[in-house]
Amino acid sequence: MDSLVSKLSKIGLDESKAQEISKNSKFANLLVELAEDAGFPTDKAAPLQNLALAYKSANELAIKNRKLIAQAVADGRVSSPAQIEAGVKYLSTSESPSVEGLDKECGVGVVITKEDIERAAKQYFAENKEKIVQMRYKALGPTLGAIKRIPELKWANAAFFKPVIDAEMLSLLGPKDERDDPKLQAKKAKAEAKAKANANSGAGKNSNSKSEKENKANMFEEGFLGALHAAGTNPQANPERMKEHLAFTKGRVFTRFPPEPNGFLHIGHAKAIATNFGYAAYYQGECYLRFDDTNPEAEDEKYSKSIEEIVSWLGFEPYKITWSSDYFNELYELAEKLILKGLAYVCFCTPEQVRAHRGIKEDGLPGGERTACEHRSQTPEKALELFREMRDGKYSKGEATLRMKQDLQNPNPQMWDLVAYRVLNSEHHRTGSQWKIYPTYDFTHCLVDSMENVSHSLCTLEFRMSRESYEWLCDAVDVYRPAQREFGRLNLQGSIMSKRKLLQLVEGNHVRGWDDPRLFTLVALRRRGIPPGAILSFINELGVTTTTTTIESVRFDTSVRKYLEHSVPRLMMVVDPIKVVIKNLPEDYYEEIAIPFMPGKDVGEYKVPFTKTIYIDRSDFVKEADSSFFRLALNQPVGLLRVKNVISAVDAKYDSNSNLVEITAEYDTEGKLGKPKTYIQWVAESTGNGKIQSPVVVDEVREFRQLFKSDNPSGNPNGFLADIDENSERVFKNAMIDVGFYEVKSRSPWKVEAQTKEERVLEGRDTKGSPESVRFQGLRVGYFCMDKDSTDNKLVLNQIVSLKEDKQKS
Repeated sequence: MDSLVSKLSKIGLDESKAQEISKNSKFANLLVELAEDAGFPTDKAAPLQNLALAYKSANELAIKNRKLIAQAVADGRVSSPAQIEAGVKYLSTSESPSVEGLDKECGVGVVITKEDIERAAKQYFAENKEKIVQMRYKALGPTLGAIKRIPELKWANAAFFKPVIDAEMLSLLGPKDERDDPKLQAKKAKAEAKAKANANSGAGKNSNSKSEKENKANMFEEGFLGALHAAGTNPQANPERMKEHLAFTKGRVFTRFPPEPNGFLHIGHAKAIATNFGYAAYYQGECYLRFDDTNPEAEDEKYSKSIEEIVSWLGFEPYKITWSSDYFNELYELAEKLILKGLAYVCFCTPEQVRAHRGIKEDGLPGGERTACEHRSQTPEKALELFREMRDGKYSKGEATLRMKQDLQNPNPQMWDLVAYRVLNSEHHRTGSQWKIYPTYDFTHCLVDSMENVSHSLCTLEFRMSRESYEWLCDAVDVYRPAQREFGRLNLQGSIMSKRKLLQLVEGNHVRGWDDPRLFTLVALRRRGIPPGAILSFINELGVTTTTTTIESVRFDTSVRKYLEHSVPRLMMVVDPIKVVIKNLPEDYYEEIAIPFMPGKDVGEYKVPFTKTIYIDRSDFVKEADSSFFRLALNQPVGLLRVKNVISAVDAKYDSNSNLVEITAEYDTEGKLGKPKTYIQWVAESTGNGKIQSPVVVDEVREFRQLFKSDNPSGNPNGFLADIDENSERVFKNAMIDVGFYEVKSRSPWKVEAQTKEERVLEGRDTKGSPESVRFQGLRVGYFCMDKDSTDNKLVLNQIVSLKEDKQKS
């Protein structure tokens, strides 16, 4: 299977998707064969999967000539499901297929414009107006299907249809109302509940944070979150349980963020945190931080402490911090209750036997006959006796499990008698040696959700099939049943999220640690200087949907850059300094120049010295300038930011290796040279003696790029470690910044204007004293923060993001 996963990763599938497909080895091998025919293109995963689906039932003719269509997919000529279906059909019926024939049958080169679709749609609506008006928006699906089937539109871009049909429906019927969408009723009820909560609690939490409410409006009122049920309306097998639930919640939203304390959180977890805490806060509810500590062999206190810090850093305050282990006694009692109801038994089968009983065949695929094991027929009394023996330590690890008696004939594998308890005989970091047995996630999660009166159990898509077993168990032991709902995960291209792979990076010294700024763990993003508010803003931009989202890392950088643009001060910074001596200024020349911290904003200014000796960046000078170079050259003057007149270079000194070491210049004291083509940043040399001492010398400036060479490091045939870009970190020694840095450091977290506590938290301004909160824009260079390696005698800066999109990431 590992070989299949590696090959599937080569076509752009992420590791989890490749592993999922590999479970069906027949389909996975077919997909790999087609990918090989296509030359393993790295960006054609979706059409190749559609091609593999089409070839599952293809005849010998089609199989014989499949390389024709595989290569057409590889070069992008054939991409849509309709084209693939037509192509396979052509190959299935043609004795001598050709590239030209394939292109013709697949509509290659046929262009159907959006205007063509609009004309056809208008004609269809005119001909079927009466029927559509009668059915209203229930006619949307049939209408969309009918228009797509119009022969003249066969090769149209499928993405064009929905917007066109939506516009025609809106024009004919007007906006949807209660006649069209029952969800509007639920939304109305939710809005009323929110209004009632506001009335009961005054302004409510975060009420002073206008920007926060504006930012959250789309995220929490649209898409997945906007369609959620109103608190207290999730159905129950026993209505009494809802009465008990409402007596506790008073109709408020209760959510939870339930991480395992076995690793550091990453950017994907930030979405889950923002979704759970944010949704509860938006409706004046509460959110638990609950540690799922049911596997003592993998848990560590350093992880739980880090998780608490990150949740606080992101600006959220848990209603309570709880642990699944807080409920071990109650969970054990419910396990015995399940046994006595005849719905659980103690199983002594090996893992291989369990797979066989579940109908898993030798090739690892399901589909065989599912049968009950011999232990399933235990009487409740015998099962209880055996379970207590498990509890008392009679059995060794893996020898016995308590399994729920569910429904082996159900097509959902999550109903095939899941394990509820297993023997571990391990000490727990909170309960010590009290327990020899520990509950599984499948048994624990739903029941603790119930005990904590969670109204919305929000989790990611991989738990979609678990919803049925979640509800089954709550009903089986007659407890309140929370509503589990699933949203898509957040992934970033060019990154690694797997804890196992991150551990390889750290232990192999490929990175500086779990908080290396090139990683996408949240401790790494914090060290890199990214404000928590920028992360929340990015998540809000994406929204919460029911599909997994894989985003280009440059989009994340763009969002951070946009956020910092309006929230950090500017300083002049020279990364690779070259000395410039202005020969026509006196040796003791000294002038103080005022520099605004943020041009255009009334947040103050600072003064820097201008003297005979200044430093500019090496990249801002060439000997002879051509028409494309606007900065300093021997034949071209340049302006210095905020300095009245320009300077012109009259000489340049080079060492024996032809490296530039010093420039001699003149200052246009009379202003004869006029306005320069451009202005560059600079830093002056001043020894102090009652005057401003300058510059601030930076021991290290660390500039970061994407850690991996490709957007899919797991797809590297030699493993993801072989994809590491050795130039992903560049270190500059002895860079310089102007003396405004001292005030930025003393005033950080930077405070642009008077704000509420909630807004300061959102901006990451609750971390005074943390080096990464000292952020600024180096003019014309990038955004930077202090690194934790800084000391009183050593200044280390990290680049947060560049001023413009990194070409390497484009």
